[in-house]
Amino acid sequence: MTSVYWAVDNSFAMIGRSLRISARNVEALLMAVMLPIMLMLIFVYIFGGAINSGTAYVNYVVPGIIILCAGFGASTTAVSVTHDMVGGVIDRIRSMPVASSAVLTGHVVASVVRNLVAMAIVVGVGLLIGWRPAAGVPEWLAAIGFLALFMLSISWLAACLGLLVRTVDAAGGATFAITFLPYVSSAFVPVDTLPSWLRGVAEHQPITPIVETTRGLLMGTPIGSSWWIALIWFGGITLVAFSWAALLFRRRTA
Repeated sequence: MTSVYWAVDNSFAMIGRSLRISARNVEALLMAVMLPIMLMLIFVYIFGGAINSGTAYVNYVVPGIIILCAGFGASTTAVSVTHDMVGGVIDRIRSMPVASSAVLTGHVVASVVRNLVAMAIVVGVGLLIGWRPAAGVPEWLAAIGFLALFMLSISWLAACLGLLVRTVDAAGGATFAITFLPYVSSAFVPVDTLPSWLRGVAEHQPITPIVETTRGLLMGTPIGSSWWIALIWFGGITLVAFSWAALLFRRRTA
């Protein structure tokens, strides 16, 4: 019990450290928020009139932008992990009585908090430009919990990528695939409007069921089997990423 308390206490200390670093890195926070907002404005006001989504396009696209926002936030996580690994921080931490698991836990939990804040800002801007969700309080709570699970899984994946690369610059590009996947999904256009060869990719990658579940919870559209497919993706990504990150961290700090 004492060792568990010690590890938890260390984790909270590392979470606080990561959040303080995030608060000081204003540029990264602005980029993680402003890029999704700019894309939302571009899609709604420039492309929206040419896209037939079966409803007001702003109502269709905002759930996808929320998912995209988490992808941009993952880049910050990867960069932060790499910075710690190559900047000498880990060497200093290893000289102190700190649980090794607390370091990555701090980065991941701080990432989830950052992404939730960014998501709230995107939601606010979406409401200002005409997004009108149909969700009640239970649906909002379910959507927030669902998105938090998504952010947790993607943050562990970003931590892995941050451990894999050897430079901070490489860490920023390592998460490109995460930010690209929403474009090949139902986030911005209905899947059935895509070419047949691309439709298969969109239907069998993780972002589409995640977007469809989020859209269903917030807009009242049919969810079908999307929610449990998304949860399977969450579980698989988190399990693999967590195990992989733990292995990489041990090897890098041995």
